[in-house]
Amino acid sequence: MFFKGGHAAKWSENVFRQEVDTGVFPIQTWRDFEQQFRLHFFPVNVEANAINMLEGTSYYQRGQIVDDYLDNFQALVSDAGYTDPQTLVVKFRRDLRLGIQNQIVTMPYGRPANNDPDTCRGSTRHALPMRPFSPCHALPPPH
Repeated sequence: MFFKGGHAAKWSENVFRQEVDTGVFPIQTWRDFEQQFRLHFFPVNVEANAINMLEGTSYYQRGQIVDDYLDNFQALVSDAGYTDPQTLVVKFRRDLRLGIQNQIVTMPYGRPANNDPDTCRGSTRHALPMRPFSPCHALPPPH
């Protein structure tokens, strides 16, 4: 069942409360629903939200495997409009798990350039063997 938790549950409770208070369900048409849905569930400013996420302290790799972290990172970077290669590399590396950051920095050869996101992506994946028990998959999230 949908609308059972979080913001969605509060919104639907409010809609039904309006019906009890007024005797009329506030959403009469699909267009009404679409407008309400957009108003309450679509971010007002996708770019600002992405920038805040990338610049804040809450976005890190945590328990994600590198591929998932990379996909999410690329979506945020795209939404934020970041294009400077060095900025992309610095932010990507900063939010990786510390053990993975250390492996990249101490690579004896093939270490990615600090201003080339493509080599950073590739070397992050190749620096760590993608086996089930690789550090990429097995490190616990930071405390």
